[in-house]
Amino acid sequence: MAIQSKPILVTGATGQQGGAVARALLAKGQKVRVMTRHPEKAASLAQSGADIVQGDLTNQANLEIALRGAQGVFAMSTPFEAGMEEEVRQGIMLADAAKQAGIAHYVYTSVGSAHRNTGIPHFDSKWRVEQHIRQIGLPATILRPVWFMENFTTFAKPSAEGVVMLPMKQTRKLAMVALKDIGEFGAAAFLRPNDFLGQAIDIAGDELTMPETAALLTKATGRSIRFREFPMDQAEAAMGHDFATMFRWFNEIGYAIDISGLKQQFGIPLTTFAEWMKTVDWEKM
Repeated sequence: MAIQSKPILVTGATGQQGGAVARALLAKGQKVRVMTRHPEKAASLAQSGADIVQGDLTNQANLEIALRGAQGVFAMSTPFEAGMEEEVRQGIMLADAAKQAGIAHYVYTSVGSAHRNTGIPHFDSKWRVEQHIRQIGLPATILRPVWFMENFTTFAKPSAEGVVMLPMKQTRKLAMVALKDIGEFGAAAFLRPNDFLGQAIDIAGDELTMPETAALLTKATGRSIRFREFPMDQAEAAMGHDFATMFRWFNEIGYAIDISGLKQQFGIPLTTFAEWMKTVDWEKM
């Protein structure tokens, strides 16, 4: 690995993916610059050595300042604050600014199977940003993480009665990834550019059915956890069209990732669900 003398700009560093990448880079001795609207939320990263720049992805002047003198950019966006069209606009705006600034390596975090015409709104929005990055000739790596294991500590966590309820078929496997692994891939992309430039990489560390997941959660938590399938017609009303469409796709088609091939190609350890569960303090859940 080659530590870069210039900083890597990380967007979304106060969130899940950006935070994982920033921490992985800092742990390896790489200079990191974080752009955030709320510098106080990046206090722990500042204590770890990151340079914090206040700014907004929608502000051209902010982008120019944040990009000045940077070697690379870790770029991410989310549709869940301002909607799909705004996500695409921000993604294009940041890519264009990086191109103008002469950024040597642009790492964009998309979503697993974004290129497969899924019809899932928040997958398709990221695919549009991916296409723009290619069209403008930005030297880039595209990371495509799948379902986060961490979702089982938030909206998909077991209920007080010990039930995991999602609109997944009992026999259907779901590919999943630990946020830490996204961080390691993001860091490796910058520190091993010859291995990563020009690549689009779907990332997963495990693939399990929901009953298998519940059985592992039972072992980890010491509670009796069981899976209950949430009827799809109810899911549409409870989750909205976007997420219901995603789960329909999970059930009918699903991610297609060669996990062993991924390990072999890049030499980065991938976390299994059983391994990831050991990192969680389940008593606080």
